[in-house]
Amino acid sequence: MTNKAIRHKLQCAEKEISLDSPIVMGILNVTPDSFSDGGLFTHIDPALRQAEKMHSDGALIIDIGGESTRPGADCVSDAEEMDRVIPIIEKIHSELDIVISIDTSKASVMTEAAKAGAGMINDVNALRGTDALRAAQATGLAVCLMHMKGEPRTMQANPKYTDVVAQVKDFLSQQAKLCLLQGIPAEQIIIDPGFGFGKTLAHNITLFKHLDELKKMGFPILVGASRKTMIGQITDKDVDDRLAGSITLAALAYLGGASIIRVHDVAETVDAIKIAMALS
Repeated sequence: MTNKAIRHKLQCAEKEISLDSPIVMGILNVTPDSFSDGGLFTHIDPALRQAEKMHSDGALIIDIGGESTRPGADCVSDAEEMDRVIPIIEKIHSELDIVISIDTSKASVMTEAAKAGAGMINDVNALRGTDALRAAQATGLAVCLMHMKGEPRTMQANPKYTDVVAQVKDFLSQQAKLCLLQGIPAEQIIIDPGFGFGKTLAHNITLFKHLDELKKMGFPILVGASRKTMIGQITDKDVDDRLAGSITLAALAYLGGASIIRVHDVAETVDAIKIAMALS
């Protein structure tokens, strides 16, 4: 599973996305406790307005999450997570011509989100949860496999690696192989190195510098670094003042080989990537 050519299309349920140029994925957290925008979009009307804005700003995917994965966040039951996300997925699916991604690790949520109109599953746990792999395959949706060391509540408690690039690559390769064995086509698999998920600043920087190693696996790479702690550690800025750092990392991620950039600030990121594309 190395040195393959990166494919140029991604099938997300009934929608097909071209990967000939980078895709911006807009983040829509419908949680009360997410690290950046918790509580802002927990109801259908504001969530729809935000999705409409991100769509008009250039996002081709909206990533909807109903459970915060920040360090120390509370666990959410399957029922509560579905209560948060399913009505909003249904509404956006009925109103906008856009791919909807469900950010979840729960098999039941994956299943119901697919029925509601989602076209992609974005799992920070890389389909390791109970029945998650089986459920993801049954939906027929595209899947994004993310690397995370530990679990969200404790992942930043002194994470250690002997070789962060090799270990992240090995993990993602193994999970991708399990997906293939389960019957998920290679054409529907995306990988995410998981910046900030069980990694120090030094680990994150090393991974960023070596995205080309992950690209050798042959799967499109998703990068999500928007407003994350690594930006605050470098710039000494609070979460609401990390726009410049976020769009800088987005442009660098594209130049490093990422196909999908997951962000809070869509318009600014789209402009930054346009500049990076023109000059590269």
